[in-house]
Amino acid sequence: MPVSRFPVHVLMRRTPLANRWTSESWAPAAIEIAGAPGDDVSVERQPPVRVDDGPAGTWWRFAGFALELHRSELEGYYLNVREPSPQVFVMWRRDEATTPPATPHLVTVSYNEAARMLDGGELVDAVPMAPEILAWVAPYVEANYQPEQRKKVKRNDPFADGAFVRDRVSREPK
Repeated sequence: MPVSRFPVHVLMRRTPLANRWTSESWAPAAIEIAGAPGDDVSVERQPPVRVDDGPAGTWWRFAGFALELHRSELEGYYLNVREPSPQVFVMWRRDEATTPPATPHLVTVSYNEAARMLDGGELVDAVPMAPEILAWVAPYVEANYQPEQRKKVKRNDPFADGAFVRDRVSREPK
């Protein structure tokens, strides 16, 4: 079954800091749309490009990412889409040996996938979701998401089957 994909670019921002422990901070700043969504969309990672450099900070564009929709992540998409301000989650890593030293590795619109990455110790930040991305995700969730049916929990009752009845054996002397 083909996976629906939406090509995007990730913009990372370096902000200079006046701090004695660190001179800068890095964070994902925005998601740019790189094309139309589809089932046969292919993306190829490209080297990062410096977009803007000024006293307020530096912006880098990382091209070659795609948001993907998988049926197994429907609950995570649903949780994100129903929020007042849906987000795109960017998993990124720092590596001082590269230029720039912060590199995005994965983008997702699933709350659950982002939570699993955070639980695994990865750096994950959220950026606002573009209306075009929301218009792509929301109909998919509407058409495919079925909330899990809640099951009534039956508690263990040790006295339910009569197994622990005290007076089962007669205590009268023979």
